[in-house]
Amino acid sequence: MLEATNRQIAAFALSLMDLTDLTDDCTPEAIERLCASARTRHGHTAAICIWPRFVAQARAILGPHSAVKIATVANFPSGDLAVDTVVEETRRAIGDGADEIDLVIPYRAFMAGDEQAVRRMISAVRRVCPAPVLLKTILETGELRDRDLIRSASHIAIQEGADFIKTSTGKVAVNATLEAADIMLTCIRESGRKVGFKAAGGVRTIGDARMYLNLAATIHSPDWPMPSTFRFGASGLLDILSVLEDREPVAGATAY
Repeated sequence: MLEATNRQIAAFALSLMDLTDLTDDCTPEAIERLCASARTRHGHTAAICIWPRFVAQARAILGPHSAVKIATVANFPSGDLAVDTVVEETRRAIGDGADEIDLVIPYRAFMAGDEQAVRRMISAVRRVCPAPVLLKTILETGELRDRDLIRSASHIAIQEGADFIKTSTGKVAVNATLEAADIMLTCIRESGRKVGFKAAGGVRTIGDARMYLNLAATIHSPDWPMPSTFRFGASGLLDILSVLEDREPVAGATAY
């Protein structure tokens, strides 16, 4: 990635993106626009990431065998719901056509010392995510803060069967950071398992994407980042499309 041009990084980042609308006032019309935006003349995003209530609509728009996967969230954003509630939420979402579940761990309980709460939540949701449904666990690293807590949460999620570990909900003050990414990517390497990494919240520019991709390439290998192992969560394609179309970057490019 070190020698890649901005255009090459932009095209690659597009293929790794979970294009996201988790705004509180999201509408069916916004989901229609999101599905359309996920398929560009330069290629498609890895997935869209939306509220569970919109999964069936998105599946109808994208079709049954879409290259753009449908991710949805569970126990989001608080991480405080009961396990049974989250399991039912997950079952419904998969029944409606979700390909991927982005699950918030009970991070407040974890910070209070209850490791088993995290294990119970992940293992219960894992059991109702049959292959090829992916389970991405959101650690909310900006709230955990402590390096040892982030490391421990990463290892627990991997041990309990997560397909990806993800930094953040995008709903707190501190979301994805390179420091948290370094810890999480290192935990994946230490596990020896095929587990992916997702940076969400705060990744706004091609320069940001390049830094995360270079970090992953350094910790793993230059060919390790791909849609099955690496994702970005973002709510817009402004910077990517401006690079791919040789336009000036648009002010206010957003990350979720």
